[in-house]
Amino acid sequence: MPTPSATAMPEPLSMPERAAWTLPELLARRAAELGDSEFITTETETISFAELDRASDRVATALARLGVQPGDRVLALALNSVAFIVAMLATHKRRAVFTPINTELKGSFLEHQVRNSAPRVVLVDAELLDAFAMVDTDGVSIDHTVVIGADPPAEGRPAALAATAWHRWGDLFATTADPAAVLRAEPSDVCTIMYTSGTTGPAKGVLLPQAHCVLFAKGAADATALRHTDRYYVCMPFFHANALFMQIYACLWAGCPATVVQRFSVGRWLDDVIDSGATATNALGVMPEFIFRRPPDRRDRSHRLTRVMAVPIGEEWGAAFEQRFGVRLVQGFGMTEINMVAYSDPADPVIPGCAGRVLEEFFEVIVADPDTDEPLPADRVGEILVRPRQPFCFNVGYFQMPDKTVEAWRNLWFHTGDAGRFDPQGRLHFVDRLKDRIRRRGENISSYEIEQVLNNHPAVLESAAVGVRVEGAGGEEEIKAVLVLEPGASIDPAELTAYCVERMPRFAVPRYVEVGDALDKTPSGKVRKQALRGEGITAATWDREAAGIDLRRG
Repeated sequence: MPTPSATAMPEPLSMPERAAWTLPELLARRAAELGDSEFITTETETISFAELDRASDRVATALARLGVQPGDRVLALALNSVAFIVAMLATHKRRAVFTPINTELKGSFLEHQVRNSAPRVVLVDAELLDAFAMVDTDGVSIDHTVVIGADPPAEGRPAALAATAWHRWGDLFATTADPAAVLRAEPSDVCTIMYTSGTTGPAKGVLLPQAHCVLFAKGAADATALRHTDRYYVCMPFFHANALFMQIYACLWAGCPATVVQRFSVGRWLDDVIDSGATATNALGVMPEFIFRRPPDRRDRSHRLTRVMAVPIGEEWGAAFEQRFGVRLVQGFGMTEINMVAYSDPADPVIPGCAGRVLEEFFEVIVADPDTDEPLPADRVGEILVRPRQPFCFNVGYFQMPDKTVEAWRNLWFHTGDAGRFDPQGRLHFVDRLKDRIRRRGENISSYEIEQVLNNHPAVLESAAVGVRVEGAGGEEEIKAVLVLEPGASIDPAELTAYCVERMPRFAVPRYVEVGDALDKTPSGKVRKQALRGEGITAATWDREAAGIDLRRG
């Protein structure tokens, strides 16, 4: 991988006024200032700031010729690549809506998001085409399929996309730009839909305006004091807000290069940060603990890293991580819907769970009684509620789910579903989750969607999926499925695992399975999941890992 560019860069870089907070405008500024300086380097390619601007103009022209109009959705089932970022900015330059999808989705998980977003164009990596094999798109008017990484297959095209017009990404990339096809984006434009866990229902598509995306980038760059002399190491997937907005676009805000790999590898992490010359990186969920739990290496400080944004940080390893690697850990609190509303102060010692002080120029935050929404005093735990102080720096609802939008916006506050508290110094602390979503390996997983797959198994009458805490999970959870079987039926947990692997993302496949006679329910018919979580792992629980079934990537 290349060493950081020595190209002279202007100081300071210009920052757009809030009236010009759009990603295309930010790119245009950086392209004019930094020209052919390196921006993104992946394992196979590099693109400069100026070439990204030119390439996204060309692809915007190609999208216009495919009929993409403002407000249309362009769905991307795509791996980390230059093509992903070019396609996103090109979509924005048509004032259309880029819709990145988790690359591990398949079956009903993928089908829901395709149906909900109703895209005009599907952009898909050639190696991910099979994900559409069990997807029914009947009634969804997809006009075009664009294949990245290979020519569209002549045979064996998934039925979900067979009736569309097929195109090579390279042809779009090589289109001659037409300035008339590039439209001026506005901060109020809904430019991206990101799907987040549905908790007790299907995943919800969060509507993100341009200014919301830019503030994600600005906030992360400010919190890490990112400068054009830095280099970011990005090992998280672009379909997540963390990698996309808080890393790639934070680099665009600061004018610094980024080294990108396909996925996080605990065994390769130290080598990568040394080889790339990175000065900053992010590590979400269990990633920093996994890194810390690796045996000490004589090269643990033979790198240029100075700060790592990490959430959550454990009491038993947080300060020791900083000491071992010679870095500063940065924490924060946020979610796709609300942006990042707080960041820790570099002057404070690392305090596990302390998200820091609220960005009061942009957000109002309270901790409230979850039953009444009444604000609570310092050190009392309640639900974290948020609302914006600036226009278009916040989500504007859930796509085609008005009931979920209203539910989240009770009493003029957005309800995060997360428990927290303010300390007497005014710092926000994250405590736990209030809802039924499961947090595993950096993913928020809908228990509802897992249960839909389980309940379709012929031997299963009903099911409940819960997150259970186990030793070594870094404060996150493993998934336990509790099943009630059809009368007279039996089930082999290993066979059930194979059934799930075919129909859901790898990260959502339950590790634990337990069969019971009935599910305890409330008078209104809701499963008492808190009790199931409290039971944890019992003598009757089957453990996939103990059975020797390994679902990790090869």
